[in-house]
Amino acid sequence: MSSPQITLTVRHTPSALDTRRGVVRLHPEVLDALGLRAWDAVHLTGARRSAALAAPAEAGNPPGTVLADDVTMSNLGVTEGTEIVVARAEVAAARSVTVAGSRLASVSVSPHTLRLALIGKVITVGDAVSLLPQDLAPPPGADAASVRGQLSRTIGATWTTELLTVTATEPAGPVAIGQSTVVSWRDGATTPAPPPVAAPPVLEEDGETVPLTDLVGAQAQAKALAEWFDLAFRRPELLARLGTTARLGVLLSGPEGVGKSTLVRSVAQAEKVRVLSLAAPNIAVLEPNAAAAALREAITQASSGEPTVLLLADVDALLPASNQPPLATIVLDELRTALGKPGLALIATTAHPEACDSRLRGPDLLDRELSIPLPDGKGRTELLRILLRDVPVESGVDCGALAEKTPGFVAADLIALRRDAAVRAALRQRDAEEPRISQQDLLAALTTVRPISMSTSDTLSTGGISLDDVGDMTEVKQSLTEAVLWPLRYPDSFARLGVAPPRGVLLYGPPGGGKTFLVRALAGTGALSVFAVKGAELLDKWVGESERAVRELFRRAAEAAPSLVFLDEIDALAPRRGQSSDSGVADRVVAALLTELDGVEPMRDVVVLGATNRPDLVDPALLRPGRLERLVYVPPPDAGARADILRATARNTPLASDVDLTELASTLDGYSAADCAALIREAALTAMRESLDATEVTAAHLTTARSVIRPSLDPAQVAALAAYAEQRQ
Repeated sequence: MSSPQITLTVRHTPSALDTRRGVVRLHPEVLDALGLRAWDAVHLTGARRSAALAAPAEAGNPPGTVLADDVTMSNLGVTEGTEIVVARAEVAAARSVTVAGSRLASVSVSPHTLRLALIGKVITVGDAVSLLPQDLAPPPGADAASVRGQLSRTIGATWTTELLTVTATEPAGPVAIGQSTVVSWRDGATTPAPPPVAAPPVLEEDGETVPLTDLVGAQAQAKALAEWFDLAFRRPELLARLGTTARLGVLLSGPEGVGKSTLVRSVAQAEKVRVLSLAAPNIAVLEPNAAAAALREAITQASSGEPTVLLLADVDALLPASNQPPLATIVLDELRTALGKPGLALIATTAHPEACDSRLRGPDLLDRELSIPLPDGKGRTELLRILLRDVPVESGVDCGALAEKTPGFVAADLIALRRDAAVRAALRQRDAEEPRISQQDLLAALTTVRPISMSTSDTLSTGGISLDDVGDMTEVKQSLTEAVLWPLRYPDSFARLGVAPPRGVLLYGPPGGGKTFLVRALAGTGALSVFAVKGAELLDKWVGESERAVRELFRRAAEAAPSLVFLDEIDALAPRRGQSSDSGVADRVVAALLTELDGVEPMRDVVVLGATNRPDLVDPALLRPGRLERLVYVPPPDAGARADILRATARNTPLASDVDLTELASTLDGYSAADCAALIREAALTAMRESLDATEVTAAHLTTARSVIRPSLDPAQVAALAAYAEQRQ
């Protein structure tokens, strides 16, 4: 009976402790479904096969993903976001292992030290392995501290970056290195070994393509690419008569996971053109000679004379715009040579066209460009229908409702959503004869699957709240709904009336008034992606870095549209120009913000929301029409609002019968929303201090808490903000 296997999406591990130790992280439910315990071995199958130790991922990691480091992904021949198959592996104890490495390592490191560095790792022939000891679950006899000292003394500070190549094992197949394993250098200690080289490109299988009709949102790009293939491969004489050549070089851009490579493969299959694929990041990590050799080998394989496309994925990793490596000139020359060969076209893909070496767009290289946009709501609905077309789902699954809750999702994200929902359905229906994915499985998957465009720390966690959970603040909520949600929900109404929706909003009010809470509630509607940045986080003393950070923030927001850019403490980011003593950094940031708001390329489906306690310090240019034109005052809560806040905070807190929150709220003048929430928490802690077995919070506990939690609102500041709001009306 074959072992169970699950297809998962590779994500780069965020933990430095896991890096280069031969460990992958899986959701505990996936470990259970595969019949694995922590630190069991697993088979990993991507473009190549490898093996690793499996450990539980931290809470919050989506069930449909596997966390791996750069070495593991290189061993598999995949990049982040690729699907791999994970299965339980039966590994034997290695009797002998032969490895190859750099001349320095092979001469300096004894076989005994080498074995101690590799002990506890699971390897296969062809794998690259690190000298970093596997000390997360050290086997008996391991001494990581001693090994680290020996390696540091013999190799030097660079020992942590050394990679070895496994050239032979006995027995064959995945093996575990133990105390009795004989580990040796290939051909003795003096023979230098070639560095691990990315696998040569392979012919794409027809089964990996999708029909052209399923290329949602990319039909125009597919048509253009098909026409170019027809001219370059079928009608070169026509181009010659018109005074040009059949050379075809294309730069294909679009957000990560949008389906750039899929588009090329699908059009190529329809046009009967073969595709050879090469991942640029796998070339970029090699030393220059090996990288050039790998690229030449790819071009040689592609130069068969028959119509062929050499697909170079993520070209910005190999040819970056900044810090250009010495290898760049060699690569460009090799690509020019490739384009001069008959029957060979070059297509390079990138998610960051602005980050590519400008020479790549030269008239003798990639002189044609195509771009695939982010799918809109209708596109996501159609993509979901296609992805769920051949999957057993319950009758109540609503693709339109799911599409509304997935702003910023691309095809790869929706595939990950389907996979996560399938894992949830499988775990829920382990013994069912006809398991099906339900709407609830898909909605639950949304809590863990995040779009690739928002896989960074500046995205806002909603905590599952919405505007309905915000007590009182009727006028404020209405203003935010009109400025942020209406343009997304009713674009036809704005178009019919011939007006453009507001571009930005400034929330201002005293500290603790709930401004950030309001933004989290907006994000909780599920209708837009939210990028949250505190003002000071974008400031950098190095010339150009702050402006670059602003451009990058707005670029990512545009890719994840419809989206909201939330600039908290905007008075620190965009103070009045000419009044700061920071060598002009703040002035340049204000100029960058104005450029993004008024740029030549208008923002579509991106709203900017700033928040501040000092609106008078914000540069006036940002508050003009067309920028942060809507100013919304968030006043301190009155008695009714305080009562709502107390009730919302105490929703899960058992209160004694002598507690009257309405009466309590009427006595809390000067308390902000944050103060009211803190009062309930302190009362609960007071009850716990009396007895850890306490079952309710009494009025006496609240009275004691009031002696600790004092009102934080400054009457002078509140009066100044109210006067400012009066002037702006």
